[in-house]
Amino acid sequence: MPAQHYPDISLLVTIYNRSASLERQLNAWKALDISFGEIVVSDDGSQQKHLDRVKALQERFNFRLITTPQNRGLGNNINKGQDAVTKPYTLYVQEDFVPKPAFAEHFSDAVAILEADPAIDIARLFAYYPYPYTKPYGRGFDELIFKWYYPGYPKFHYYSDHPHLRRSNFFEKFGRYREGENVNITEYTMTIDFLKRKGKAVLFHDVYALFDEMNNADEPSTASYRPDWRTKNNIFVRGLRKLFLQYKVAKCYKDLYF
Repeated sequence: MPAQHYPDISLLVTIYNRSASLERQLNAWKALDISFGEIVVSDDGSQQKHLDRVKALQERFNFRLITTPQNRGLGNNINKGQDAVTKPYTLYVQEDFVPKPAFAEHFSDAVAILEADPAIDIARLFAYYPYPYTKPYGRGFDELIFKWYYPGYPKFHYYSDHPHLRRSNFFEKFGRYREGENVNITEYTMTIDFLKRKGKAVLFHDVYALFDEMNNADEPSTASYRPDWRTKNNIFVRGLRKLFLQYKVAKCYKDLYF
């Protein structure tokens, strides 16, 4: 693939105590010969050894580094990073994601969608699993469909903090990320705000094609996700899971409509 430069796009990378992961991602962009109008790295009060390494990377990759004297959570980290962006579009990618070769082939399609269609607010580029309700949009993307009467909790997984392209005035329409909360609450509240304000999203049809999420023993994930009991299959756990999901559906409806 020829070199690709996106002058109107800011790459925003959030990081916390994972300097090797950041280096791996930045090297991947270089290997793919993809560059952006600017790179903003927002650090959430990493340990000094990681911050020193990030500053060394800054000299190599020429990014803007936004820091904070103490850890304040993902919501604050995204907020201050987005505040520093100066280009009209933002590609948001957490530090543990690495673009695959297919990214170079398909990212221009995501850019074209947002440039051509003001109704689309974000183009999602990765997911753990396909969204349950979609219709073909074009250029390899599906439009996500949310209706209150569609069954199942997964329909609420509409917005995601996983890699996505958005307009840099995102806060003007959807508000800022909730600060001082667990990462799951931060993502959940933005999802509710996104749905309340009638946000529209597209998702690349092959949800695993464009990025890898890479963790290792030296730099494990710093996020706290849902417990492993979700995947267990005995009858007691299935019953608890069903009750828990019913509670979550009810809470989502309450937050969204009342």
